[in-house]
Amino acid sequence: MKNQFRGNSFSDRDDVAAAVHALVEPLIEHFSPGRAGIVLGATGARHDQVSADMEAFARPLWGIVPLAAGGFDFQYWPLWREGLSNGCDPEHLEFWGYPQDSDQRLVELAAVGFALALVPEHIWDPLDSAAQKNISSFLDRAFVCNYPVCNWKFFRLMIGLGLQRTGHAIDTQLQKNYLQEIDSYYLGNGWYNDGKPQQVDHYIPFAFHYYGLILAKLSDDSDLANKFHQRAGALAPQLSHWYADDGAALPFGRSLSYRFSHAGFWGALAFSGEEALPWSQIKGLYLRNLRWWARQPIFDAGGHLSIGYAYPNLLMSEGYNAPGSPYWAMKAFLPLALPPEHAFWAAEEAPVSRTEAPLPLPEAAMVMQTLPGHQVALASGQQLDNMRHGAEKYAKFAYSTRYGFSIEVDERQFDEVAADNMIAFSDDGRHFRVRESNVRALIAGDLLYSQWRPFADVTVDTWLLPQGRWHIRVHQIHTPRRLQTIEGGFAIARPGRDDWQQQIDGASCTLSTASDVSTLLGNDHRRARAHQALPNSNLINARTLLPQLCGSIEAGQSTLACAVAAAPAGCDSPPAPLFPTVDELRRRIEQSGQPVLTPRVAEH
Repeated sequence: MKNQFRGNSFSDRDDVAAAVHALVEPLIEHFSPGRAGIVLGATGARHDQVSADMEAFARPLWGIVPLAAGGFDFQYWPLWREGLSNGCDPEHLEFWGYPQDSDQRLVELAAVGFALALVPEHIWDPLDSAAQKNISSFLDRAFVCNYPVCNWKFFRLMIGLGLQRTGHAIDTQLQKNYLQEIDSYYLGNGWYNDGKPQQVDHYIPFAFHYYGLILAKLSDDSDLANKFHQRAGALAPQLSHWYADDGAALPFGRSLSYRFSHAGFWGALAFSGEEALPWSQIKGLYLRNLRWWARQPIFDAGGHLSIGYAYPNLLMSEGYNAPGSPYWAMKAFLPLALPPEHAFWAAEEAPVSRTEAPLPLPEAAMVMQTLPGHQVALASGQQLDNMRHGAEKYAKFAYSTRYGFSIEVDERQFDEVAADNMIAFSDDGRHFRVRESNVRALIAGDLLYSQWRPFADVTVDTWLLPQGRWHIRVHQIHTPRRLQTIEGGFAIARPGRDDWQQQIDGASCTLSTASDVSTLLGNDHRRARAHQALPNSNLINARTLLPQLCGSIEAGQSTLACAVAAAPAGCDSPPAPLFPTVDELRRRIEQSGQPVLTPRVAEH
């Protein structure tokens, strides 16, 4: 059967509704006998199997619920009602097990709370009193659990919404406590951190603002609603720079297997009535992103969303990615709850209005570049040390909507390192180190600075500066011993027949294919090379090549510098870059540098 998501034109509300059906239909045959779980695959996650199957059961509700709220038919409600009843029944063989503190069940129950709050006529009212009692008792237990210090705080609030909507009293002080904790993560200017001071990723729009705007819509608290509206309104113009004109979102940070959940922020603005940008622009950002995903090979042979980003890829996954995890992408479908005459659906799509000047985002530790064919984020300051591939997901020098980023798939082959938009150091020619965390990170206008240590006794000062279609990198390194280095530019798709050209001259390398050009221009003693990265290392393209600079530095102080650019084929070559001196860069930071990722306002 043809997958109706692939190639969907996403031109109107009916197309978006068709996508929900296309995603749900392949799941139906995988329900467990008692309907409390959906079993999608044999790969594992760190939570127990019952939670994994519950995850695949619950996450589609993020799309099914607004579909039903918007008046569309959905024939499978009996399956979800039966599964919810049995999963919450301690006497049933498919009982989910009582939720505990920091339990994966708490995550998935947020979707249940949302369903009870928005469409109780479909998932609550038809149930008998015994089932309703079991469900409310189960949710009561979950509501009072302790939730981790991160976006999970919202899950108590979502569960509380469902309990209240179905007539159950809750401890409102517990709600207030978590609202205060969420406020403590607020950095100002629309940005939060995700409970960790150096983590600001897609969880900010598709979790913090997403749930906040649902609360704003469904809560009776006008002060709460105004706060979440104001914060989302402040973020939207900045976040629009994370999206390219072709709809691609910036691949950055963890949980990228959730894919078009990125569109959930724009849909939540519509759902809550927050016109942070003109509706025509919000609608364009929303639909273009869905169209981009409709062009990617993100499904397995059975029509299920795979773990991966632009193609199936377990190498880039997190330990919490079970087979059903990608269905958090269903959060994108929130605007289906709106009637067709709503201003969001009635608007004509329009491109985003933005200048091409670099845009500093100090709360996110980024400087955004609007370049031909893609958006680029220069980054210094974010880090997540306890996550697999955390360095690649947070600590590279640049991230691109068109070229994504690569993960290192073998940390014992220095010569095979991708090091796209990173510099790698080795002291034995086999193992290597890259930037993982920062000692200091500052921003001065469009200039980013960080100090970091690849080894305990090696210090690197790095400056990143946008310059037209280039970005400039300067590294000053202090080392007590000789080190080998490899630094990479943007990784581009390697053609299937290896039909590509290279121009290498000393410290300069330009790689050209029928679709893209990637250039790395060194301003030091290193030599350039063309590198074919190990397969399945890049999030967007399974086979890539990239320009690199290779060389050694001796004990003492060394300065390395390069200019980096990439663009779709056919673009004019950018003018030759100009390299600032270390003294000039250091002077700018000393005069006006401010810490990144720090609160900018007193309001919480």
